[in-house]
Amino acid sequence: MVTSEATVGKTQESRVAIVTGAAQGIGKAIALRLARDGFSVCVNDITANQTAIDEVVESIRALGRESCGCAADVSQGAEVQTLVSTCVEKLGPLDAMIANAGICQVKSLLELSEQEVRRIFDINVVGVFNCFQTASKHFIAQKSRGKLIAAASVASFKAFPMLSHYSSTKFAIRGLVQGFAQEMAPHGITANGYCPGIVGTSMLDMIDDVMAKASGGQSGDAKAGFGKMIALGRLSEPEDVAKLVSYLAGPDSDYMTGQNIVIDGGIILT
Repeated sequence: MVTSEATVGKTQESRVAIVTGAAQGIGKAIALRLARDGFSVCVNDITANQTAIDEVVESIRALGRESCGCAADVSQGAEVQTLVSTCVEKLGPLDAMIANAGICQVKSLLELSEQEVRRIFDINVVGVFNCFQTASKHFIAQKSRGKLIAAASVASFKAFPMLSHYSSTKFAIRGLVQGFAQEMAPHGITANGYCPGIVGTSMLDMIDDVMAKASGGQSGDAKAGFGKMIALGRLSEPEDVAKLVSYLAGPDSDYMTGQNIVIDGGIILT
């Protein structure tokens, strides 16, 4: 295993992280939590969300941490390379890549188009691959250990009706995590995934609305149904997930790699 020249003596307070899809929801909660942990944070999302990116950056700076924003489409490798180089130029050597960006679509398998399937795989799977590969090359070049962290899902262990193509992308992310963990281990780079359950975000609102229309039910029916699946009896908040990512990005998880950790309040019991 390589000796981490760039991280010898480096404290939590001098570490740098990129969080993709961080303009809202879980990504925003992760970015703010890492800032509270002492990280400088590069906030990424798509160009259409530039205003929200700027707002998260300002919130992080208000916490006394350095931050920058960088709009980029993670499904495009060249844009991810620009994202990493921008982060390093403005904040310093990278320590953690949190590949959080992703999309969801509610649609039956028989109604899906090939284009729709390709699009969700491009963003959810190719996007994680681009982030992990680019960050890994950077870690190796700077002779440092690094942490690769990806957003999987409870749906990566059990597919849900009307969400089968989304679930399939999350199954694939678990495989990428395991593959990168094994191939990057000789370089001192770890790879892990976090698998949220039913989280109260705008994505859940969209899922609820579409499922209500498809079933002829009422808005809120899907949320209520999901809620009955949760042992702890409540929907997750983005901050619940951010706490797990805080652990994965911090030093206490240095000996963990290749794991996809479920944080769902007790839907999937592993």
